Amino acid sequence: MSDRPLRIGVTCYPTTGGSGIIATELGCGLARRGHEVHFIGFDVPERLEGRRERVAFHRVEIHEYPILHLCPYPLALAAKLAEVSAARRLDLLHVHYGVPHATSAYLARQLLGAASPRIVTTLHGTDVTLVGSDPTLLPVTRLALLGCDGITVPSAFLAQAARERLELPPGAPIEVIPNFVDTDYFQPAPRRDEQRRVLIHISNFRPLKRVEDTLRILARVRQALPAELVLVGDGPERPRVEALARELGLEGAVRVLGMQPDFRDVLQQADAFLLPSSTEGFGLAALEALSCGVPVVASRVGGVPEVVAEGETGFLCQAGDVEAMAAAALRLLSDPALRRRMAAAARASVLRSWQQGPAIARYEEFYRRLTCTSTPRAPS
Repeated sequence: MSDRPLRIGVTCYPTTGGSGIIATELGCGLARRGHEVHFIGFDVPERLEGRRERVAFHRVEIHEYPILHLCPYPLALAAKLAEVSAARRLDLLHVHYGVPHATSAYLARQLLGAASPRIVTTLHGTDVTLVGSDPTLLPVTRLALLGCDGITVPSAFLAQAARERLELPPGAPIEVIPNFVDTDYFQPAPRRDEQRRVLIHISNFRPLKRVEDTLRILARVRQALPAELVLVGDGPERPRVEALARELGLEGAVRVLGMQPDFRDVLQQADAFLLPSSTEGFGLAALEALSCGVPVVASRVGGVPEVVAEGETGFLCQAGDVEAMAAAALRLLSDPALRRRMAAAARASVLRSWQQGPAIARYEEFYRRLTCTSTPRAPS
């Protein structure tokens, strides 16, 4: 197996979300290991800041024409993937989030023919459980995935869900490579304000995140003791969340910070992280919290039980069970010794299983296996 540096193309959504974060951190980590990495997308990923050695960005230009009243992004991306692949002689294209990126990569392969690089798609969650399995998109998504040389997912749950919901054949190769976190950056604070009781939630404020539940949890907690809630992020549910805070009389106890490129400091000061989602492919935000020594109170859904150990690093409840989540949060807020034990266990679990270096090495080894074969999967 050759150990020469690889030339890798990466496509992801640039805005806040687990798929974009993992894609960016992975690409930059591979560049630090000596590989040449080309990000290809409609905007610079949020965590791709400043000039980085062996990292380039290629913008997908999207032109609007009256007849194309729907977004031509998937087609423009396909053309750009083919262009960069040919010009930079890429060995591999790694696209994150199946819809529409896997389809764009599939089209790029048709353009390139035998000169196509290997193609890897990482499925991250709702591209399996919600968007990708939508009946209007399923046939195309499935065709594109079957045309890939490799598929990866961050959790065993998502591997099984992909086979079932995307109707992939039993023999379709799916590699489980868990998400990871920069433990040098996301680490416990040297000092915490032990007098404040703080709950925190970080997300893109989509309906499936059930952000309103965090307010109802806070309202119940405050019946027993004073506490506050910090909300980091933005999205379609934000107006409803802010309205509910006023309705529940929580304006003074809730801080809505909006989008924050760097939220580590506020995360480190939290007593508990709330993740009441109705579905999660993995739960990267929870992993970042655990790495900071913040126990997690979450829904027992999707890949979350693979990240949060019940009774050890947090508490898992049925999705929508606000009473149970409030009771779990109250235990952490009212028992400092319990919170400290769980905080230590949380940090230890991340150091044991989800450090950045070993995960990037696994991706690198996976790429090597794919690129050492004689020819990529032929266009169909």
